[in-house]
Amino acid sequence: MGEAPRLIATDIDGTLLRDDRTLSPHTAEVLARLSARGTPVVLVTGRPIRWLKMVYEQLAEPLPAICANGAVVYDPVADEVLRADPLAPQLLAEVARRLRAEVPEVSFAVEIVDSRQMRHEAHYPLRWDADHDAIRAVETPEELLAAPAVKLLARSAEQDPDAFVALVAAALEGLAEATHSSYSGLVEISASGVTKAAGLAWYCARLGIDARDVLAFGDMPNDVPMLTWAGRGVAVANAHRAVLEIADEVTAANSADGVAAYLEKVFGVG
Repeated sequence: MGEAPRLIATDIDGTLLRDDRTLSPHTAEVLARLSARGTPVVLVTGRPIRWLKMVYEQLAEPLPAICANGAVVYDPVADEVLRADPLAPQLLAEVARRLRAEVPEVSFAVEIVDSRQMRHEAHYPLRWDADHDAIRAVETPEELLAAPAVKLLARSAEQDPDAFVALVAAALEGLAEATHSSYSGLVEISASGVTKAAGLAWYCARLGIDARDVLAFGDMPNDVPMLTWAGRGVAVANAHRAVLEIADEVTAANSADGVAAYLEKVFGVG
């Protein structure tokens, strides 16, 4: 990487936000100062578009976002999806078939309409998503898989998260991408080749920015492709061991404003 990064990419949950899902005023101020001096800041997240509002409310200005683990590139100022790379219905059906054969108790949900809406099986456990206009249960498995989906979510309460993602990835090898970003039994499935790295690479190419000039932050296995692609990949101290193993550097934990502390050191802002 050159003298200073030309673009900052950061995961949201567990990285930029504290554990209570709030953004510290200090972190918000550091990001605002960097944006004001012309350094682009991009949010790169597993979150759907509909979960960005609560983050934008805590920022000085809404930031571009790569959502659904790279499947959706979103411009919040224009409220426009710049790119989407969903799983086609036929592919969804084959993925679901393989996973039901491997894990009979698995339950599914899909992020559709560029992640503005969600559909789920009746027994799929919703954690903290209560937008009843955008989210509803489906009557049949066929209905669940009828529309292109930017992400398929597979849950199994019986499975260890790391073991479950390994099982799913093996079952879907060559067919789709499988990763996880939580410590519950949830696996996030995207179209083949769709990762945070791929979405960020597409966005950076639009701006004429090379990977070597990107500084990226993350904490969970779904961040690994992005951190290895970027010129400098930084893990927060609370990161999953898979992230700590591949990171170029480690900063303080999300609860201690680790991203802001690192940016202050590199850019001299704060």
